[in-house]
Amino acid sequence: METQTFEIVSTQSNIDWIGRKVTGSHNGTIAIKEGKLTLKDGRLIGGRLVIDTGSIKILDVTDPATNAQFAGHLASDDFFSTQKYPEASLEITSVSGKHVEGGLTIKGITHPIGFDAAVSVNGDVLTATGKLVIDRTKYEMKFRSGNFFKDLGDTLIYNDFELTIILTAKAANNSVLA
Repeated sequence: METQTFEIVSTQSNIDWIGRKVTGSHNGTIAIKEGKLTLKDGRLIGGRLVIDTGSIKILDVTDPATNAQFAGHLASDDFFSTQKYPEASLEITSVSGKHVEGGLTIKGITHPIGFDAAVSVNGDVLTATGKLVIDRTKYEMKFRSGNFFKDLGDTLIYNDFELTIILTAKAANNSVLA
């Protein structure tokens, strides 16, 4: 049995996000700071990603002033509190087939999460993708949530947001035969 560690290549990996509201949606990217994935006999068994919450970008707002204002709001305590919590993380605790279970930590708050992931290895390069749907209110992001505020009308922001993780990782030189 062979256990292999793959280190995330930050410059070739990222997270695409989509947040929805009554009147439409916004989308952007978040950088992955670092991480490792562990495979045993070619199958994913664990890993950890560190996400740089200060790197959140909004791609669909083209006016520079509006974009900067929106980015500042996402960095504020209404959302990611990036000054206090510059990192978020995803810890993979178990994998069954394509289904991954783990803990997602945002703003120092950890909740279990499950999602399907596609993982492939070609030589010493691993690629993986997965889509997570997250209830932001579990992480103290209550701004304009219908669960906490009434009569929001068309200013309501839906609680769930989507993260599509796209990873490239390179084999570390520490494969172990067990």
